[in-house]
Amino acid sequence: MEAADLRNAVPPARVGPFFGFVGATVVLAVGLTAGPLASLPGDLATLPGAFWIMAALAVVCDARPFVPPGQRHSSAVFPSICFTFAILVAWGPGAAVAVQTAAVVVSGWRLRHVAWRTAFNAAQYACALAAADEVIRLGPGSAFADDRLHWTDAVALAGAAVAWFVVSYGLVSMAVRLRFGDPWWPTVRRGLGFELLATGSLLLLAPVLVAAARASAALIPLVLVPLFAVYRMARLSADQEHLAALDPLTGLPNRKALLTEVAEQIRRHAERGAQGMPDGQLALLLIDLDRFKNVNDALGHAVGDRLLVAVSDRLTSALGSRDMVARLGGDEFAVVSGGLTGVDDARRVADRVVRALAEPVPLDGLPLDVGGSIGIALFPEHGEDFATLMRHADVAMYDAKHRNDTVAVYAAESDHNSAERLGLLADLRRVLESGTTDPLAFHPTPAGTATAAGTGAARGGDGAALPAGDDDTPVPQGSRRWGGRRGRPTTHPDELINQIITGADPVRRRAGRTDDTPAPRPPEPASAPEWTPPAGPVGSGTADGTDQRVEVGEPCGITMYYQPQVRIATGEVVGVEALLRWRHPRRGMVDPEELIRVAEQSAVMRLLTRRVVDDVVGQLARWSAAGSTLRAALNVSVRDLHTGEIADQIGDLLTRYAIRPDRLQLEITEGALMADPRRVLDTISRLHRIGVAIALDDFGTGYSSLQHLRRLPLSEVKVDRSFVLGMADDPDDAAIVRSMIELAGALGLRVVAEGVEDERTWRLLHAAGCDLAQGWFYARPMPADELTAWLARYRPVRPAGVTGSRSRPSG
Repeated sequence: MEAADLRNAVPPARVGPFFGFVGATVVLAVGLTAGPLASLPGDLATLPGAFWIMAALAVVCDARPFVPPGQRHSSAVFPSICFTFAILVAWGPGAAVAVQTAAVVVSGWRLRHVAWRTAFNAAQYACALAAADEVIRLGPGSAFADDRLHWTDAVALAGAAVAWFVVSYGLVSMAVRLRFGDPWWPTVRRGLGFELLATGSLLLLAPVLVAAARASAALIPLVLVPLFAVYRMARLSADQEHLAALDPLTGLPNRKALLTEVAEQIRRHAERGAQGMPDGQLALLLIDLDRFKNVNDALGHAVGDRLLVAVSDRLTSALGSRDMVARLGGDEFAVVSGGLTGVDDARRVADRVVRALAEPVPLDGLPLDVGGSIGIALFPEHGEDFATLMRHADVAMYDAKHRNDTVAVYAAESDHNSAERLGLLADLRRVLESGTTDPLAFHPTPAGTATAAGTGAARGGDGAALPAGDDDTPVPQGSRRWGGRRGRPTTHPDELINQIITGADPVRRRAGRTDDTPAPRPPEPASAPEWTPPAGPVGSGTADGTDQRVEVGEPCGITMYYQPQVRIATGEVVGVEALLRWRHPRRGMVDPEELIRVAEQSAVMRLLTRRVVDDVVGQLARWSAAGSTLRAALNVSVRDLHTGEIADQIGDLLTRYAIRPDRLQLEITEGALMADPRRVLDTISRLHRIGVAIALDDFGTGYSSLQHLRRLPLSEVKVDRSFVLGMADDPDDAAIVRSMIELAGALGLRVVAEGVEDERTWRLLHAAGCDLAQGWFYARPMPADELTAWLARYRPVRPAGVTGSRSRPSG
């Protein structure tokens, strides 16, 4: 009943224009056919038996019209057309209109049409028959006048059929447009092919039927045989097309049907949006079932299929009639929901899906939990075509899985495979394969593209403003392999300490003076480290990078920056951490976090690892030639640890450059350790046998167990900056850091604190017995040549006035 009511409903905003058109059509039909119908009663007695046979067949055949699956009932095939057009040709418009009206009433009753729809259909056919009659009258005369059909008669009948079709289809298309608000041409074009084939065949069969009637009335019923054959062929063809758009297991629409539905809905919602209607948004929800593979593996595919059928039933029951549920294959479903006002409406649809999947599905007495991850993409905000919406919904769905969430709305920052990032990956590959540090060799930089528009600020991978020059690029917390350490401006009420911090940082120091003003040397307090100014300016911005500029002509390419690691107890610089930087010729400084995230999803990661290891070991060789014995630490990706290639590469380079293995240290994150412990341990053990030190980075943020600290050949753990930054103000963070230091000390491991940004944290770490520290309090990351100048002026000073420090393993 609901479907019938919806088919017979008219949107409230369109009641006036639509029913005005229906009324006008009925009035026109009455005016055109009133005369012929008035003379019909007197002619009934003269009508032959052939007429009555055709009339009976017209009414009987329309009792069961053919409605193609997925089409509106306005596209139904009514066999009465064939008979009424033949009656028009043989016995005039009055008889044809009367029989057609009777057939329309019968079909309307069978299809549960309301009165206005039946009246409009009858009027539409009456107008079409009247137009066809006028064309026949323009011909040479009555067809079959001498029991023969001449060429001129055939042309007239063809013209009459065209007139019938144009009037009938034009009136229906106009009614649909006024009823649903569809534009004129798409409304006409949408069903034109089907109507031409179905209706045209019936109309052109009418002359054959007239010829049969002229010969013998007994031949008329034989027309039902070819008519039935055409009917069955049309139904079989439509059924096959319909089945091609259905999932054979669940009976839901498949991807093909989903594409068609979304394209249609996008067109309608685009018109709503153009008209300023608030419900002009469309949502595509992509649903991926959780733990479905476990069901298949444990209980078999037959039970898995039954589970999918049960899930499809729940989804269709939970969602409204305006929402379309489709199965895309496997355990993936999709929902199209239109008429939304925004994200909140889409989330409410997703909440209904979540509730539908919340209860276990009982199969063979076993309750099966079947949750799901849902990604949402909205038209037009997240895409204006099916392919874009589908891809963005897929990105959101995987984002929900990654965050262990149930529902996620598409966000550009979660799209790791956007066209922009694919282009970035291609550029990175060119740089690495070219073997040069200057990407200008493969991509000339247009004038002005090295700076952001207007300000010259460098742009990161997502287009956001990033610090440039020698500034440390802010990086979101998380996987920071070869990434920069994010800093924050340090301001202290003690002016003396502020001067010390300014002197420690070459960029911050230069920001406080003009190019022609000599840098003042800070005072020499008894209890704080001292630094002398660097050899020259290295940037033109503040310490937090808020006023950095990209220098015009500054070289682009992949470079390594180095941040000093200082032994807290003595102030001695014992090593550096190597951090990757890439200045793109058009995009400026690329966010290191994005750079690694893009690279490690592809084979480019192998090239990038080889390049970084080559650069760092080569730099160690240059420092050795200059008399420096600094140790260099570099981060590696989990992909690098899954094969032994990195161990072979490092071993060959150390031998070639005659570098002691203990001067190189690899840092691995807890996440990389847990990804595949067996393969990672094998690679780590090979590096350990070579003599390369292994450090556990971001200690405290992952999920590794204590047995890894006991069994792995580690020499160092690095306390994550997220704990170090807050230890001066948060007792809990301070307690966590002290506990980590004590645990590492008990296992004989060296401890490095990341993110040391102020003197108070520096002193607290010394009191807790921490070995090494790195952070903006000492120095920011800088290129190798500037690091050399910084080291030449750096004077280590031990923290004074601190008691309780303990003996720790030497660095």
